[in-house]
Amino acid sequence: MFAHPKIEVIWNSAVDEISGSADPLAVTRVRLRDTVTQKMSQISVDGVFVAIGHTPNTSLFEGKLAMDKERYILTTPGSTQTSVPGVFAAGDVQDKIFRQAVTAAGSGCMSALEAERHLAHG
Repeated sequence: MFAHPKIEVIWNSAVDEISGSADPLAVTRVRLRDTVTQKMSQISVDGVFVAIGHTPNTSLFEGKLAMDKERYILTTPGSTQTSVPGVFAAGDVQDKIFRQAVTAAGSGCMSALEAERHLAHG
């Protein structure tokens, strides 16, 4: 990605506004705020990809569930069972490879089925 001539990575910036046209429906401009200097800038674009971060939102479970050094919740291989019986983890908090909605939906379903089994069998 960094070597691709048509991709510019912009660090330390927050998207303040995405503008475009209605007919045809298209993105044409992005207004950015530098998170270090607070300076505003605008760039012309044909599309936008915003990375949401690389740190799982698991601080609520620190000290309660087993986690790896990157703060992903550890689960039993092939399962969504955590270190606490009856507690299951799914999606972005336990999947450091894919971290996407499809994975969250699939492992969410796994968690629901495992929770159902756990409740049915004590």
